[in-house]
Amino acid sequence: MWIAILMLLLPVLGAGWAAGCLPVQRSGGWLKPLLAFSGAYLFTLTVTHLLPEALTLDPAHPQRVGYWVLAGFFGQMLLELVSQGVEHGHVHVHPPTHGQAALMVGRVPLGLLGALVLHSFVEGSILLVNSNVGGDVSNSFYAIAAGVALHHVPAAFALATLLRLRLGSMGRAWPWLALFALASPLGVLVGNYGLPPALLQGGLYAALLGLVAGSFLHVSTTILFETSPEHRLNWPKLAATLAGLVLALAVA
Repeated sequence: MWIAILMLLLPVLGAGWAAGCLPVQRSGGWLKPLLAFSGAYLFTLTVTHLLPEALTLDPAHPQRVGYWVLAGFFGQMLLELVSQGVEHGHVHVHPPTHGQAALMVGRVPLGLLGALVLHSFVEGSILLVNSNVGGDVSNSFYAIAAGVALHHVPAAFALATLLRLRLGSMGRAWPWLALFALASPLGVLVGNYGLPPALLQGGLYAALLGLVAGSFLHVSTTILFETSPEHRLNWPKLAATLAGLVLALAVA
């Protein structure tokens, strides 16, 4: 479990470091193929593992899992109204108007940060080390952890860039980025040590899987559609998408 926590923590901190070193204009070259790779990986993992496992855990009420998937999908849509799409690498750096400038500079976007932390925490909560809730959770534990970590890299880069622009320096941005970095590891700890096994066996874990599956479906499909907005063949993005698909099929 501690290896998974490091898998979730270090990429976020590494992306923050990269955001402090690279100008915003130079991020697109490597960020878009990474987004395509992570989107394909998340989508494949959701379809081949999360959804089947959630249905296996609650076979008597499969429609209830469907409701949680819908809640995760449309809940993520609402969450992105606050987070402004940072989950899939969006950095909104349009110059503010004269009246807005004084309000924005020096202020932490708490609503955006809170939405990201909540999103990250819930994703971490499904990473259970043991399989006492049914299914074969432990077999895909690290595959899911890798998927969460992958899609947090562009999110962390975008968040760090936004905080640096708002606060004026990466030094001021680091405490807030660290809060985002710790959200998923905290979810892992709460899921494994803070929830009674009886509660998980009562259907909570199936609900969590459905909720995260719906969120993953929204994030991954948004990423995949946005990486090819012109609907033209782009070989680097196509290769990254196929690589994410193949890797997810290999590890799930």
